[in-house]
Amino acid sequence: MAGLLAKKIALITGAAQGIGKAIAQRYADEGADIIIADLLYDKAYQTAKELEKKGGKVLAVKADISLAADVDRLFSVIREEFGRLDLLVNNAGILIRGSIMETTEETWDKIMNTNLKGAFLCSKAAAAMMIPNGGGKIINITSIDGEVVYYPGRHYAYGVSKAGLAMLTKVMAVELAPYKINVNAIAPGVVKTEISTKSMSNRAHMEEVLREIPLGKMAEPEEIAGAAAFLASEDAGYITGAVLMVDGGWVIH
Repeated sequence: MAGLLAKKIALITGAAQGIGKAIAQRYADEGADIIIADLLYDKAYQTAKELEKKGGKVLAVKADISLAADVDRLFSVIREEFGRLDLLVNNAGILIRGSIMETTEETWDKIMNTNLKGAFLCSKAAAAMMIPNGGGKIINITSIDGEVVYYPGRHYAYGVSKAGLAMLTKVMAVELAPYKINVNAIAPGVVKTEISTKSMSNRAHMEEVLREIPLGKMAEPEEIAGAAAFLASEDAGYITGAVLMVDGGWVIH
């Protein structure tokens, strides 16, 4: 039986590990061919080899999506290897903790260039491929930190970058709608990844966080991937400009 994304070509940035890897795995399960773009090439290559066992074509490309030259090279590879692009997931991002007074210009630029500029560059390049092909779907991975200030003094620049990405989602949704390109976002809460697991090693902190989540648990990466699969499918064909909270109810709580 064909999957939801059979014969689709999907680019997922930052997919060597964590949420991005889970999305790549789910898309491969649904029949898509996958391009993994990541600075961590060794991990990206290993992930690609794992996904190849599912039967589709998978390509790992080393790319710094904050650099226009790297994005241009990435999309040249996609055109050469696949000829088209149907799905883009802007997942690559970095989190550097710090308050307003602690954040340096260098740190600010690094976060904004990766989390926001990188998504802009990839989306622009993806749209240029999708428009002649009759449309496509772009999914941005934002964060609840872009919606509410949960950690004052800790996730300052990160939250601002994710709020910008949510607005970029809405702007692109309107501008690209005439070309049949749906643009949506997913705002995860706390997800069980290598990074979060390390930060949650303090039991008292973890219990404090879980008290804020009505469902009482951290999300598994596969739960974010499920939302990403839905938004990439034809079942979400009439949804655009939405920011889907996948946070266990944290924001409304």
